Amino acid sequence: MAVFLLDTGILVGYIRGAGYADYVEKMLHVSEPPNITLISIVTKGEIYSVAIQFGWGEKKRCGLESLLRKLPFVDISNEQIIAKYAEIDSYSQGKNLSGPLPAPMTARNMGKNDLWIAATASVLSATLVTTDHDFSHLNRVFLEVIRIDEKLTAADADEG
Repeated sequence: MAVFLLDTGILVGYIRGAGYADYVEKMLHVSEPPNITLISIVTKGEIYSVAIQFGWGEKKRCGLESLLRKLPFVDISNEQIIAKYAEIDSYSQGKNLSGPLPAPMTARNMGKNDLWIAATASVLSATLVTTDHDFSHLNRVFLEVIRIDEKLTAADADEG
């Protein structure tokens, strides 16, 4: 059994029927029990914003609602998630009390939404599935990150 937390870019792929969403299904089996797939409440807010910004019509909005009904979300009003947010933010800024960032990494500003998503995945010991590079410096430090290239398709999973 694996626990996955899906980032917003992955949800966009599912809604659009993108090949990389098929790749995620075929390679990670995120929808197959006993795997557990979740989203952060932050991701839920982001995907609604994406729908508005890109003027998604009724068909895509219905697809979005259908997808969101299948994916339980995790609230961030949890003391463990809040503490992990602070730890990840200070680490990313190179100001964590446990020591400096490992070479050759440099301090970076993470988007606040990404910090909440990373903190949620970390506390849940969930693998974060994303299309972004924004979480790369956290991989194997605070959480497992699987970055999916948006050019991948289900056929690529057959080759892997």
